[in-house]
Amino acid sequence: MTKKNERKVHLNVFLRATGHHAGAWRHPDSRPDLELDIHYLAYLAQTAERGKLDSVFLADGYAGNGSKLEPFTQLAAIASVTEHIGLIATVGTVYNDPFHVARQFASLDHISGGRAGWNIVTGAGSAAHNFGRDAHPEHSIRYHTGEEFVEVVKQLWDSWEDDALIFDKAGGRLIDSNKVHEIHFKGHTYAVQGPLNIPRPPQGYPVLVQAGSSERGKELAAKTAEVIFTAQQTFDAGKNFYFDVKSRLAKYGRTNDELIILPGLAPIVADTEAEARELETELHSLVDTEQALNALSERFTVNLNNYDLDDRVPLDKAKPSEEFNGIRSRQEVVLDAARRENFTIRELLYRSNGGHGHITFTGSVIQTADFIENWFTNHAADGFNILPQLVPTGLEVFVDKVIPELQNRGIFRTEYEGKTLRESLGLKRIENVRYIQNR
Repeated sequence: MTKKNERKVHLNVFLRATGHHAGAWRHPDSRPDLELDIHYLAYLAQTAERGKLDSVFLADGYAGNGSKLEPFTQLAAIASVTEHIGLIATVGTVYNDPFHVARQFASLDHISGGRAGWNIVTGAGSAAHNFGRDAHPEHSIRYHTGEEFVEVVKQLWDSWEDDALIFDKAGGRLIDSNKVHEIHFKGHTYAVQGPLNIPRPPQGYPVLVQAGSSERGKELAAKTAEVIFTAQQTFDAGKNFYFDVKSRLAKYGRTNDELIILPGLAPIVADTEAEARELETELHSLVDTEQALNALSERFTVNLNNYDLDDRVPLDKAKPSEEFNGIRSRQEVVLDAARRENFTIRELLYRSNGGHGHITFTGSVIQTADFIENWFTNHAADGFNILPQLVPTGLEVFVDKVIPELQNRGIFRTEYEGKTLRESLGLKRIENVRYIQNR
């Protein structure tokens, strides 16, 4: 058993109504008919909260077919039936406006009592056709504009000092107008006067999360992010990424505990490894192979359906990452795994079925806890972004069996440290120094 340690594993769960395996929605245990049922979605968040997880996370996009609820609406509803668990929403910077995003996250943070988090993405998939644009911006342009977008949002959150609301009934003043400020932001892309029309968030800023592992992404994370959702598939790759990003913090005046690194982990867990392997085989059998290979072929210049499943992956036909306008770092991770392990197309397909390029792990409760403990104690991760491959049962097994094992080892909390997401993550509240310093 691991000795009690001040440092604890951090765990976020990436919520998806049926699970993250491509065949999960067809499994008898999944409930695709409840994807729009807020009572079911709230149950999933409450299950995660019962396990004392740090947060739940919702991905989002602005194109394609789907039946997911819009994140702010869903998380606001979940906030009303939970007390501690953090609520992280993906919001892209390409197809949104900084003022709207600042207002929405401030509202969610107020509604939840300080449990909001923003997963900042620059837009991996094009939705230009839905927003009257000719094309999706190129990778470097997205990052440049995204940095400016985030800066505007921060300044809008800071446009209210923490004590601007005074509720002076006798004097007839609700707000101290001297503590609400126009920001007069003028940048390359945005010009915003401000102030925001809602008081500053309870956490100062909602927790800032970034999903990306490109060189530009790592530098941006070291400068501004507080949590990274990343996708290293091996222990050595995880350890190298961890050291790389953490070593960049000092030049921005930051310490190691101000940035939490959470690789994605897509587990299939059962009491025994044999039972877990049986479930894995069942899930693979439920996947439409032709459709899945068509999606995987977007990473190549050829269609993988034209090959035999037991042929080796045609790595010479893979698109270079610099020519891939999606998540470039994910392209590198997928190709590196295929190259390192000499995958057949079938093996690459099975890996992709289960975790969208994240770590897939199939094993017993003890094996899963061993895996998490090894990465955590050896500084390859501060915890994991959990992607259960089958929901709700996979989430329930993780909460009811893996979490107690981690608690028994002394590496996971038994009670929440406070009420806010920042308190759960051990992050400081962001003080409003912008105007306090200028008084």
